[in-house]
Amino acid sequence: MAEFTMELNDDQKQVRDWIHGFAADVMRPAAAEWDEREETPWPVIQEAAKVGIYSLDFYAQQFFDPTGLGIPMAMEELFWGDAGIALSIVGTGLAAIGVVANGTEEQIGTWIPQMYGTADDVKVAAFCSSEPDAGSDVGSMRTRAVYDQAKDEWVLNGTKTWATNGGIANVHIVVAVVDPELGTKGHASFIVPPNTPGLSQGQKFKKHGIRASHTAEVVLEDVRIPGSCLLGGKEKLDERLARAHERARSGGGERVKNAAMATFEASRPAVGAMAVGTARAAYEVALDYAKTRTQFGRPIIDNQGVAFQLADMRTRIDAARLLVWRASWMAVAGRPFESAEGSMSKLFASEVAKEVTAQAVQILGGNGFTREYPVERMHRDSAIYTIFEGTSEIQRLVIARTISGMPIR
Repeated sequence: MAEFTMELNDDQKQVRDWIHGFAADVMRPAAAEWDEREETPWPVIQEAAKVGIYSLDFYAQQFFDPTGLGIPMAMEELFWGDAGIALSIVGTGLAAIGVVANGTEEQIGTWIPQMYGTADDVKVAAFCSSEPDAGSDVGSMRTRAVYDQAKDEWVLNGTKTWATNGGIANVHIVVAVVDPELGTKGHASFIVPPNTPGLSQGQKFKKHGIRASHTAEVVLEDVRIPGSCLLGGKEKLDERLARAHERARSGGGERVKNAAMATFEASRPAVGAMAVGTARAAYEVALDYAKTRTQFGRPIIDNQGVAFQLADMRTRIDAARLLVWRASWMAVAGRPFESAEGSMSKLFASEVAKEVTAQAVQILGGNGFTREYPVERMHRDSAIYTIFEGTSEIQRLVIARTISGMPIR
């Protein structure tokens, strides 16, 4: 088990500088264009694939970093480049992780390559969980998967929403209800192969921020997929459902629920790292501007009103990063989140991103309100961090329940 450290080793620094160079040289020059176009930046994703950033191997290497800092370091640098483009690059990883975490070796070997494609023919994948009436409340999920034993096929019906790459993905991973009596424990994940009849893109959302990332509804109408597309396989699912029914009868269902919540907790520091990247980017623009912009014969940073804002911005960014790094190290070290440290990191970093980007706009004044300067885009992008992967209100609920042991509602 690696000791907690705030110092990156030489290998990590080399990877960080490599990602930072890609973010600075490829992502940033393209950011404004793809934000305006509100389209998936396929050329940038292709460039990421050519250099090795858009690949499962890259994310696997960072994920298995024994210090736990590989993923947050990579996320911070990519989202420092541009949040919308970065989400287009890392969005496939959500679906890939779903397969790696729950699939068989055969499923991993078959479907992961199809999610990424090749450097010459890049593909994307989509993870479809949220629904119009089931966002934070996953227990309200309505998408159903019914097994047709005669044909060894699963039939999926329902509508998913807020799906990154939804409808344009080569492979969709869909979470559906297989046993309504079990609530959230009666869910399973399915692979929907390319060009499967019945799957279509619904509404494509025109968003406030992260506009270079494609977000849409996914409609499933009598979608038939082979039995082999159930992640983990039918035997494993049946065993899990049987255990869940037995626990429900014996009154042990809450233990299973808490174990699932722990899984969500472990993923939240990565979103916190994304927020840190955007906040840092806005802070750096504001700092440079304050040192070069003159009013009344001197740089505006000579005024305490501006200098103190920048001091607070830097302090809060560093504090957010430390919370993210602590939670990331705890996750890889197997330390329990006894105070919901994963949610703490996501909550604080998300709020910092919104506050810092707003302060950056203020420091740039009228220029900050125009699209000639990137802080306007960064401010719009930052709004998503307090919403996805659990809203700030949900994070506070998780933290409050954890530290109090009470069923706070």
